[in-house]
Amino acid sequence: MDTSVIDLPAPVAARLRRPGWRDPRLLAGVAMVAASVLLGSWAVRTAQATVPVYMTRAALVPGDRVSADELAVVDVRLGTVNLDHYLRADEAIARDVVAVRAVGRGELVPASAVGSAADLDLRPVSVTLERAPSQDVVPGALVDLWFTPPAPDDDTAPDQPRELAGGLTVAEVTTPSGAFRASGGSAVQVLVPSALLPAVLTALAAEGTVDVVPVLGSGG
Repeated sequence: MDTSVIDLPAPVAARLRRPGWRDPRLLAGVAMVAASVLLGSWAVRTAQATVPVYMTRAALVPGDRVSADELAVVDVRLGTVNLDHYLRADEAIARDVVAVRAVGRGELVPASAVGSAADLDLRPVSVTLERAPSQDVVPGALVDLWFTPPAPDDDTAPDQPRELAGGLTVAEVTTPSGAFRASGGSAVQVLVPSALLPAVLTALAAEGTVDVVPVLGSGG
């Protein structure tokens, strides 16, 4: 019986080869890293980029002319607001542009708040008050006009006050100073739609009292 041992060839370990520059996996990895770097760089530049936008120095009311000289310029970061909705300082303002709705002091000017004077159907009306107005009655605030008929000479019940117009914008407030402040004589100029002018002017010419009542939260 043959008991000799058969020698088998020893296994040879496979050598690992370094991937070459033409290896698709290496090229895909390099492309992903490069894309990540470019995307991160773009995000940082976008976050730091700013655009000049107009901001009001004082409240704007419908009919006020809008010009660069009357506005301040602030730099707003891209991505924090939709800049298409605001008046940008890197674009020229037309000469005939006016405010078509109120914008508070220190606010960015919305593009929808400016337009042509021909688009306005408002007329300024001055209301003289017997008492000093509330501190909430300031330019740009909203007010309601109320008319109180005079008290009757006989014992009949007086007529109830009635509202003449609601949500009118205050354009200007003139108040006496010093010791005369509490004695009345203040004048509030409000912007009245043309359709309401007959009722408001009739009440101002009649016997009775017209009061300006502020809409809370709209000014002051």
